[in-house]
Amino acid sequence: MKRGLILEGGAMRGMFTCGVIDVLLENGIEFDGAVGVSAGAAFGCNYKSRQIGRALRYNTNYCRDPRYCGFRSLIKTGNLFGAEFCYKTIPEELDPFDFETFEDNPMEFYVVATELQSGKAVYHKCEGDGKNYEWYRASASMPLVSTPVEIDGKLYLDGGIADSVPIKFFESIGYDRNVIILTQPEDYRKKKNKLIPLMRRSLKKYPKTVETMARRHTVYNDTLDYIKELEKSEKAIVIRPESALNIGRVEHDPERLKAVYDIGRKTALHRLDEIKKYFEE
Repeated sequence: MKRGLILEGGAMRGMFTCGVIDVLLENGIEFDGAVGVSAGAAFGCNYKSRQIGRALRYNTNYCRDPRYCGFRSLIKTGNLFGAEFCYKTIPEELDPFDFETFEDNPMEFYVVATELQSGKAVYHKCEGDGKNYEWYRASASMPLVSTPVEIDGKLYLDGGIADSVPIKFFESIGYDRNVIILTQPEDYRKKKNKLIPLMRRSLKKYPKTVETMARRHTVYNDTLDYIKELEKSEKAIVIRPESALNIGRVEHDPERLKAVYDIGRKTALHRLDEIKKYFEE
């Protein structure tokens, strides 16, 4: 049996995920591996470094800092979320990431990014190569408001473009006992992206990625159907909010961030005995 944790993205809806994973950490729930997409990657790495509360702390501390996120950063750097501040200044200086614990923890940690030339998902296992934060940034770089991230000569954007909930990937590498954290309620269905014409112009050099974007709603909804079947047959535990989270992709109100985090905590605490039993069986 291999225990897996799958973390959907969703920008600041990811504060729900932060609340869930903090409860799991506090209660000693161990996984053999985790895979994160977009915010799921940027926040989920704290599970492997065992830093309870870190994602909540730096988001609430710096959400009003123009270096962290906002249109000033977008105009100045091409990135809505400031790359230098978010992926260097915070983890190295202001709220240090525990790189040593991350490396010592045997739990595998994967991130998903979309390679622009092929339009396909890349599943990168984060190890001690010094590039982990570049992969987190690539996974969370939303189209139209982020510059592509270059890693080893290839360009990447948000992993959610190609694989928003990588449950089938984890199953393919042997993870057969999985907890899936979603950031939308059960009745949610993704609609066709109205910005596809704009994306065709913005990413005209990468037509395969644009086509992947155009199909994203269909692929995503099919994945949700697959996850529901896993849930019905008790082959996975799915943790999701009961209703739509009252938060935008960009949020400058620390109280609202904390409120969504608290919903995640409450949801996880309600499901905690179920999760423990699932892994004991």
